[in-house]
Amino acid sequence: MPVERTEHRGATELHKYYEVYETIGSGGFAKVKLGRHILTGEKVAIKIMNKKDLGDDLPRVKVEIEAMKNLSHQHICRLYHVIETPTQIFMVLEYCPGGELFDYIIAKDRLSEQETRVFFRQIVSAMAYVHSQGYAHRDLKPENLLIDEDHNLKLIDFGLCAKPKGGLGYELMTCCGSPAYAAPELIQGKAYIGSEADVWSMGVLLFALLCGYLPFDDDNCMVLYKKITRGKYDNPQWLSTGSIMLLNQMMQVEPKRRLAVRHLLEHPWVMKDYNSPVEWYSRQPLGHIDEDCITEMAVNMKRSRESTTALVKEWRYDQTTATYLLLLSKKQRGRPVRLRPEPTVCEVSPLHQGLQTREALHFSEDEDAVIVGSLDFCSDYIDDCPWLSVQEYTPQRVRGRPDGGTNKDTRLTSPSVEKRYGHSPSAERGRTTTPQHQQKRVKDQEPTSENKENIADEKEAEHFALPPPRTPMSNKKSARPNKNVLTTPNQNISVGTPKGGDSASKEHNKKRVAENKDPALEILAFSPERRSRSLDMAVTGDSGKKKRGGKMFGSLERGLDKVITMLTPSKRRALRDGPRKIKAQYNVTLTNQTNPDQVLNQILSILPEKNVDFTQKGYTLKCQTWDDFGKVTMAFELEVCLLQRPEVVGIRRQRLKGDAWVYKHLVENILSTSRI
Repeated sequence: MPVERTEHRGATELHKYYEVYETIGSGGFAKVKLGRHILTGEKVAIKIMNKKDLGDDLPRVKVEIEAMKNLSHQHICRLYHVIETPTQIFMVLEYCPGGELFDYIIAKDRLSEQETRVFFRQIVSAMAYVHSQGYAHRDLKPENLLIDEDHNLKLIDFGLCAKPKGGLGYELMTCCGSPAYAAPELIQGKAYIGSEADVWSMGVLLFALLCGYLPFDDDNCMVLYKKITRGKYDNPQWLSTGSIMLLNQMMQVEPKRRLAVRHLLEHPWVMKDYNSPVEWYSRQPLGHIDEDCITEMAVNMKRSRESTTALVKEWRYDQTTATYLLLLSKKQRGRPVRLRPEPTVCEVSPLHQGLQTREALHFSEDEDAVIVGSLDFCSDYIDDCPWLSVQEYTPQRVRGRPDGGTNKDTRLTSPSVEKRYGHSPSAERGRTTTPQHQQKRVKDQEPTSENKENIADEKEAEHFALPPPRTPMSNKKSARPNKNVLTTPNQNISVGTPKGGDSASKEHNKKRVAENKDPALEILAFSPERRSRSLDMAVTGDSGKKKRGGKMFGSLERGLDKVITMLTPSKRRALRDGPRKIKAQYNVTLTNQTNPDQVLNQILSILPEKNVDFTQKGYTLKCQTWDDFGKVTMAFELEVCLLQRPEVVGIRRQRLKGDAWVYKHLVENILSTSRI
């Protein structure tokens, strides 16, 4: 009982400050979910760890948290918030919608020398800063570099980092990291210098960028170690002389003969086309206080600027730290330094409160039950990735835009969707009678038994009335209080009282009240297509153009989705009868077929031959491989989907757990064997 209570307390605190969405990654003992900071509206990545599962790796998590608190750099993933309970640890991190650099490499097969140079300069910048702070990363690889919305790299996973008390020159003994990227002295069990081992890993990483495969690779670990110890590898013919020379200088078996990071800053290959050394210093130094962010927080917290500054300077990595850092991130990206007004009790219906409580109780286990259809972020807070498209995790009801517009997304992001629909049926009739008008007329009439029944029915319907939208403080034009409430969904959803809506007949009133006698049944009868269309008409208006203040109706739409999902799960299944229609993206393999069922059946027949276990959910296969001791070694997804242009079948792939290169070979083997 105490364990359940503490787990619930941690989940409650998390949901107090963040909206939690779908799982975007998982590791040995951690799960990463997409989230949104409620007060700033910024998207975040939430790393969830169970202390019991961590076991002996718990100190590693403590090391990672401590390191990330001490590191602040434009090419290092930022830590915003740490929530710890006796049983769980939640790390709220900077969200990078571009995914792992590894996936980007295999999607492009290999990168050009020019693009590689852009990325490598950022890697050198991050590592020079890390070393200047006395840290050695010790696990540098493409899987630990994420791509942000501006196509810049962010270094992650400091769980294996070391900060020797005697400085970076102090020798280390711990053998750690990924074997394919490990330096010879490390795998031989010798004492080593952390910064020198990092340079070797940077050389392996540079080779992977330029070639699309590893310089040292073998399924047998002992054979792999021998290759690394000898330091012999083959240079492909497409490598330039400058690239070959730099790789040779970084992957020297003798550590003292290797280039140091300080030499890389001004290396001719690194400076080509730039004519300037790499800038490694931090543009966002620790302890920097931004006056605009402090002012906005002081107004929101109803405190003085001095006391707010003192509170922020404590750097507790709590809600205060997270709010400040996320506001600072908004400012650095040229966005308004504004906090969203927190809802009052009267703004949230009892139904909505109940749903929020329900979410907090089981967000970490049942992913589908967390927040169904809740990825309609308000357009003010969407971060679009400039080089990827398609809504891989888009809610089912908004997939496949009818206007053929461009949705920029990644495998992690949850896009904003702008839709076009026709005119509102209620606006065309011009004589829609709202429940507010009905209730006024019923009260004005003599309280006969018939009217009493009508009044009771209207009160019952009021329990399903949704709250008015919250308006961002940055939107001053739409900051006026909305006196009209979007009422119970029916066939004529409208906002406010239509002009020219004169009194209807008593029989018409009785008919409408009778239709609303059971609001739950009314919601059940309301199809997803009509519900989405009506809600969008409330946002766009009769003109079909999106109004500035209408974007906040996404929260109402989410509320309706939660109700309908709980009451009618069959409707969700109905939306998944066919494959998703998406645009081409970096992790989708094109096929030469047009029948998705045939492609799906071919993959299903191959998986058992490759000793891959799977569970099927529509056209998505969640696959796993196991070792001899029953431990999951690899987890990934394969989804059969339809591409919009050209109209062919594609296969989306996503690694969830396991060695990246082993995953690459396995998936390529599955797809090639399937002859698709």
